[in-house]
Amino acid sequence: MKKISFKVAAFLLIGALGMNSCIGSFSLFNSYAKWQCHMSDNKFVNAVVGFVLMPIVGSITLLVDSLVLNTVEFWTGDNPMNAEIGKTKKVMGEDGQLYAVTVLKNGYEIKSEAGKTVLLTYDKSQDAWSMTSDGVTKELFRYTSDKKAIKAVLNGEEKVFTLNEQGVYDARMAAGEGLFFAAR
Repeated sequence: MKKISFKVAAFLLIGALGMNSCIGSFSLFNSYAKWQCHMSDNKFVNAVVGFVLMPIVGSITLLVDSLVLNTVEFWTGDNPMNAEIGKTKKVMGEDGQLYAVTVLKNGYEIKSEAGKTVLLTYDKSQDAWSMTSDGVTKELFRYTSDKKAIKAVLNGEEKVFTLNEQGVYDARMAAGEGLFFAAR
């Protein structure tokens, strides 16, 4: 039987630790890998540059992810690389209007072309999402303690919707009050 060299064993151990998803999301490495795969329209250029850069840049991003960013994510619950805080995207609404959606630390700010602003915010201590419009804040829903369902107040009545197909169906029925019309 052939003996495994120390270098091979070390690389296998590092690889096993690097593939363990319970220690973080590896956002920096994944961002680099995504960039590397899409840096040009030519897949052959991407491959050649990837072969050159991956051993250097890939190992550095994995090291930073493993030692710093994933540690921050473990203790705080948020990975600094996942954040797109402050970035604004233009989104076309179902009503045909263009909206500017800005990512906030705890939610989103949505501005219409007419200048109306709506805030969707997440309160981590209450595990709840709320909406603020025209100075009035209303809770939209909150997660149950087991995170398997959400609670929402509809027409003055608290309802619980499980986070599965049945819950989606129940929410649709509650929103439409169970009325469906056939079209001819």
